[in-house]
Amino acid sequence: MNKFRLTSKFAPAGDQPKAIDGLLKSLKAKNRFQTLLGVTGSGKTFTMANIIEKINKPTLIISHNKTLAAQLAAEFQEFFPDNAVHYFVSYYDYYQPEAYIPRSDTYIEKETQINEEIDRLRNAATQSLLSRKDVLIVASVSCIYGLGDPANYLDLALDVKQGEKIKRDKLLRRLTDLQYHRNDTELVRGTFRSHGDVVEIILSSEDTIIRMDFFGDTLEKIERLEAVSGHKIEDLTEFTIFPAKHFVTPEDRLKLAVDDIRTELAERTKELKGAGKILEAARIEQRTNFDLEMLSNTGFVSGIENYSRVIEGRPAGSPPSTLIDYFPDDFLLFIDESHQTIPQIGAMYEGDRSRKTTLIDYGFRLPSALDNRPLKFPEFLEKIDQTVFVSATPGKWEIQQCLEQDKSSKPIYGQSGKADKSANYPSIVEQLIRPTGLLDPTIEIKPIKNQVDDLMERIKATTKKGQRVLVATLTKRMSEELTEYLKEDGIKVQYLHSDVDTFDRLEILRDLRLGVFDVLVGINLLREGLDLPEVSLVAILDADKEGFLRSETFFMQMMGRAARHVEGHVVMYADRITGSMKAAIDETTRRRKVQEDYNKEHGITPKTIIKAIRDSRLAGQKVAEEDEEMRKVDPTKMTGEEIKFYLDELNEQMDLAAQNLEFELAARLRDKIEEIKKVKKLQNKK
Repeated sequence: MNKFRLTSKFAPAGDQPKAIDGLLKSLKAKNRFQTLLGVTGSGKTFTMANIIEKINKPTLIISHNKTLAAQLAAEFQEFFPDNAVHYFVSYYDYYQPEAYIPRSDTYIEKETQINEEIDRLRNAATQSLLSRKDVLIVASVSCIYGLGDPANYLDLALDVKQGEKIKRDKLLRRLTDLQYHRNDTELVRGTFRSHGDVVEIILSSEDTIIRMDFFGDTLEKIERLEAVSGHKIEDLTEFTIFPAKHFVTPEDRLKLAVDDIRTELAERTKELKGAGKILEAARIEQRTNFDLEMLSNTGFVSGIENYSRVIEGRPAGSPPSTLIDYFPDDFLLFIDESHQTIPQIGAMYEGDRSRKTTLIDYGFRLPSALDNRPLKFPEFLEKIDQTVFVSATPGKWEIQQCLEQDKSSKPIYGQSGKADKSANYPSIVEQLIRPTGLLDPTIEIKPIKNQVDDLMERIKATTKKGQRVLVATLTKRMSEELTEYLKEDGIKVQYLHSDVDTFDRLEILRDLRLGVFDVLVGINLLREGLDLPEVSLVAILDADKEGFLRSETFFMQMMGRAARHVEGHVVMYADRITGSMKAAIDETTRRRKVQEDYNKEHGITPKTIIKAIRDSRLAGQKVAEEDEEMRKVDPTKMTGEEIKFYLDELNEQMDLAAQNLEFELAARLRDKIEEIKKVKKLQNKK
């Protein structure tokens, strides 16, 4: 299929039809930038899905963190079940970059732990981009890092067809060139094995076995098999074997690259010796010669990305190839939570360059390593075309791009605090009406004096109705102390900040929804991406302390947490009204008025969002339904040694899932571990 087809039991409602129409008009007018200013709970993701279906171009969605990217990928997979929806984030569960600290003469070697499943998903994403048109990829900002030349990746791909003449030994050599490793005992992703006239391979993007049967030099049969059971899934007439790694190089280009690296090494060694840096010259010579030996013999070396500019034949200072280069020239880009994601993209380059410069100065890397880097922001802009910024609080940069494009200097709501109803922004689309009819919350300002006592009274009144409360403090210490103080008064409360273990965060949010506790106290983790429809009260302590944690954007995002409940209310404790407070209050009041008028005109009665609570503690009961691999394993039929081995494997998978913020998967694995431990305990008793 090469056409996006949206699957949903809902039709666009509220402001969604207007937003979809406005964005489509702007995109079809060939505007480069557009902004979807959508309030929390207005269904921005559904609007994006409708745009993707109608524009029908390969689409990239960039999110500012892995967790939100995973949520978006799951939603879009439901919207487009028949299309290629992929998840592309950093594949490191642990990453210690190579570094050198001159002050203590400490060299820190690069150390990584790769998440094999994410590596598979990354390969699946790039392979889809090069083989079909209906591709949607949800990525973190890791998509602006060097990935390897897509031209080499595609040129080295091997097309295999049933009935063609191909020598088995030649096929095995080609697989080695593609960075697949032979393993005749254990077939895992990125490996192959050969027995007689049969060659089996697990592609870098799949968890199934491709089995090829030869009769002499003829490829007689191709089958796809289940990796565990070996049962046949389907017969194939042809398929494409893409390289196992993104950094691959044709043999002729590799030979040229080796010569170029040797030339650069000679120049750099001479330069260091001329500067009296004898130790550094000896160091770079020894390290680079070792890498050259590996490259010449195997075509690959750990840290090959540091030579990517030379290997690809790019001029010095040129931008690296990234995921964006795997897209065709005409693709659609959404930048989700753009007020967070755009600054993050812009900040990547300088931090990376500082570390690499030190390595080069002290003889650990050649100067060309500087070109193994993330994109500079201007380079990023050069690589993208039609872009939609998506946020409830778009930043000034995004708005300014649209204003300049629309040849207008008028302010936008929420940026100046002033409402200019005569303004017309063709590429800025507001989505203020929620399909549920819910309004933005009411806002109240109370003095800071006795703010905790006033807060306690409001908490008791709110929780008495079975509703939940979020409280924003300025510091971690204050959040912890306030939590203890509220507990002493019998209030069920928990705190949440960056020191809380990542695996526990989902549990805390779930427990809030379940009513295990009624109040959640935090700092800055209570903003983007939290979907808590039971929350009706948001309290912001010390609201008049102007700064990053009390900015207009912060207030708008915090207020949005109360916008999923019909009784949504925000209380701001402040002795004065700051500029940020005024702008946020004015904008929220404006939005609420628009929403009230719409509801009155259409006879809509607002209703609180009702959303199922996914209880990860009960996930173990659903393992048999949700995880095919777990379903196939029966611990009662295992020996004690097999159970021990399987438990070790599950524990490793659980740790990796937790580190990667895949909390629900980690919870399922945890429950499976407990189940198997019970079986082991019963076996020991027998």
